[in-house]
Amino acid sequence: MRVHYLQHVSFEGLGSIEGWMIEKNHILSKTSFFKTDYTLPRLEDIDALIVLGGPMSVHDVTQFPWLEEEKAFIKSCVLKGKRVLGICLGAQLLASLLGAKVGKAKHKEIGWFPLEPTEESKNIPWFYRLFADHPTVFHWHGEKFEIPQGCLNMLSSEANENQAFYLNKNVIGLQFHLEATAETIALMLQNGQEEMMESPFIQTERQIIKDSAGLNKGNIIMDTLLRNWIS
Repeated sequence: MRVHYLQHVSFEGLGSIEGWMIEKNHILSKTSFFKTDYTLPRLEDIDALIVLGGPMSVHDVTQFPWLEEEKAFIKSCVLKGKRVLGICLGAQLLASLLGAKVGKAKHKEIGWFPLEPTEESKNIPWFYRLFADHPTVFHWHGEKFEIPQGCLNMLSSEANENQAFYLNKNVIGLQFHLEATAETIALMLQNGQEEMMESPFIQTERQIIKDSAGLNKGNIIMDTLLRNWIS
């Protein structure tokens, strides 16, 4: 499988996804929007697309003009029936392109918080089973999406009722970071200090590092999710 990914900042990469893709002999390629010489592939040259996270908003087109080009590319992938997985900002971009509103969340979520599967998620048994025990996973986001029309609302948390959506197997949006590793979390903490303010759903740096025992569980869930999404 030829899997392309879109990366918005140097400090938010594939994390655990990269190792899984290499182990399963998938062919990886990428577009780095944080570099001036970025390029996008032809649709016929890829089978699946992963859209990663980043600190910018889907609405920051003036500051990041490449967002318009990226949105058009993601939309073309969806319309062509490509498999598309959006993570954090990637999920927000997907939701926006599918006609849903994206805006500031009442509470930022930064740290380790549990997820709860919705009733709708039971329509996709393999997905429901992955989250049936309410796993605690890593979050870092200040915006939220509404669930696009025609999509299933799959997961919620105490701070945010919309944490994931699912469309016709090919398209999945995740607000959180199952792919997080100790290295990626360290980079996010290093580059996101201005967001570390006192708030009900923002843990301290010390808490985040202390609670990182959930990394392995999140990576295992991501491995299974990838296998079902890409098969």
